[in-house]
Amino acid sequence: MADLFTQTPRPPLAEALRPATLDQVIGQKQLLGPGKPLRLAFEAGRPHSMILWGPPGVGKTTLARLMAKGFDAEFIPLSAVFSGVKDIRAAMDEAQRNLDRGRATILFVDEVHRFNKSQQDAFLPFVESGLITFIGATTENPSFEVNSALLSRAQVYVLKALDAEELRELIERARGQTLGHLEFDEAAIATLVGYADGDARRLLNLLEQADTAAAAAGTRRIDGDFVQNALSLNTRRFDKGGDAFYDQISALHKSVRGSNPDAALYWFCRMLDGGADPRYLARRIVRMAWEDIGLADPRASQLTLQAADAYERLGSPEGELALAQAVIYLAVAPKSNAGYKAYKQAAAFVARDQSRPVPEHLRNAPTKLMKQLGYGAEYRYAHDEDEGYAAGERYLPDGMDEPGWYRPVARGLEAKIAEKLGHLRDLDRQSQSAPSQSAQAQPAQTRSSQGSD
Repeated sequence: MADLFTQTPRPPLAEALRPATLDQVIGQKQLLGPGKPLRLAFEAGRPHSMILWGPPGVGKTTLARLMAKGFDAEFIPLSAVFSGVKDIRAAMDEAQRNLDRGRATILFVDEVHRFNKSQQDAFLPFVESGLITFIGATTENPSFEVNSALLSRAQVYVLKALDAEELRELIERARGQTLGHLEFDEAAIATLVGYADGDARRLLNLLEQADTAAAAAGTRRIDGDFVQNALSLNTRRFDKGGDAFYDQISALHKSVRGSNPDAALYWFCRMLDGGADPRYLARRIVRMAWEDIGLADPRASQLTLQAADAYERLGSPEGELALAQAVIYLAVAPKSNAGYKAYKQAAAFVARDQSRPVPEHLRNAPTKLMKQLGYGAEYRYAHDEDEGYAAGERYLPDGMDEPGWYRPVARGLEAKIAEKLGHLRDLDRQSQSAPSQSAQAQPAQTRSSQGSD
């Protein structure tokens, strides 16, 4: 009976297969291959503070532990999820005791981006004094989530998700060490690799689930159907507030802008598959219509709004078809950012410019006093002019040059808009050499009876 109390639980597969040497690490060849940065750091035997940035399950903790072993240093792990300033102080006290007995310390902080500014600042004096070698791990972009002071004292290394071949290699290692009693067919392996989505830890968890399910079913053979039916297959990796989210919406937007409907559909479906809110995607799709198609095809904005409305009426998954077809339409529509650029330039000009008064001939004159002050005088009513255009009339503030912000492109409807604007400019130039047309101007009091503007 005493053995019942001395038994230790079997470690998870991810822990049992954790690499013991650098050569056992699967993936990250861009950092660990011959002549690559982390390989050189190991070979030099000189540790330095660093930030390991990458998605979950790519080996950040493993690398930190291997560094402590390779540099013969004490390893102190902290989790920013559970730790506070008190834990940081305790870790520094332990590092000082290590130093007193001639041992270096590697302090590993997992999810370092979850520490606030003051907590991150607490590491600085100890990093600068050399008491610790700081290794932070994060799934978030350190440019945004790590204090610049700490970031300036640490080298950033970018870790990548494992590719399909590397995940297959991990399956073979697991079968060779602990799961040799199971037989996986190709469909099962492909399904496991697909749902692991580059995450080694997730893959090993799925393999553990397969082992447990196979034992319960009394089978050794695992095929694709068994994996689909017996395992808990969650959605792919997708952080709704992190880089994966913004990288994918950026890829969707750029695929639309690049007129590639297949790529646009791929990223749209990837985001849906990862759990993105279709309403968010609908808003972004409407924005794409105005930013990248604009007046080259005004139907694009109408269609995207209709697709968003269709989603609201139908919900998921039926409404997603309307959004998908809107994405296709945007991708194949003629492109123009002329309206977008004109708006941005105008907004920037107004933000830095003085408040220019409205010219008197453009002012409204609903009262007798305003008429006496000349408001609206000599305004030319465009509908009474040839071609419905008051050639040579000025609509900008006095003293302001024509800025030329809106420059339509030679695509779609904007090609016709450009042609029309060119014709109107010709009429303006002709009017400059013609006799003054002020005598043709409609009296202000007559216009007031037609409408104030």
